[in-house]
Amino acid sequence: MNEVMVSRMLLVAVASVTMLASCQKDPLKKMSPSDSRIYITNRDESVDFNSFKTYSITDSVGVIEDNQLLGKDRSEFDANIINALKTTLQAKGFTEVPRSESPDLGITVSRIYSTSTGLVSYPGYWDSYGSYYDPFYWGYGGLDYYDPIYYGANYYSTYSITQGALSVDMLNLKDAAADNAIKPVWSAMARGSGVFAPSAAEGEVSAFFEQSPYVGTNQ
Repeated sequence: MNEVMVSRMLLVAVASVTMLASCQKDPLKKMSPSDSRIYITNRDESVDFNSFKTYSITDSVGVIEDNQLLGKDRSEFDANIINALKTTLQAKGFTEVPRSESPDLGITVSRIYSTSTGLVSYPGYWDSYGSYYDPFYWGYGGLDYYDPIYYGANYYSTYSITQGALSVDMLNLKDAAADNAIKPVWSAMARGSGVFAPSAAEGEVSAFFEQSPYVGTNQ
């Protein structure tokens, strides 16, 4: 075999490898914003959700940055999340009532912004909501939020949030007076690319409840 033929064969081989490489899929480049999102849900396993029939939901969203409440807002995304939660809770058999009618459950929604990384404890982080939606909001002045250290083991998840996270919490108002505290019974968090896009709201709520089939009045 002469040198010219060897050179041509090498060129063909290199070209073939290059073409194969160019045809390989890059999963990261192909990933859509929805594919990048992570959903976490947690519950109080001692709670029977069939015991709850009514709920009240906040009409605005808490905006939290670096563990500080900046205020309340109702952006297009916020409105979409609240509406999606109402639709889903109705489909689950819950009835929305005003706070003045002593709802069984209180639903709070927050947008959390942070550039830090660390360890999140579930349900340990729930007690921080005393500074976001205090008991007076739900008509239980003088009560504290339940300290989760008293009811079961904590669950931990590492996090790194640069674009923010959506947090939804379901609070037990039905037994607040008897328990002398407002206990969280369910929480959900979403983080990832485009988590606050108005078009993402419905899908995020769906993802939360797909992970939580036990939430409902007839489950």
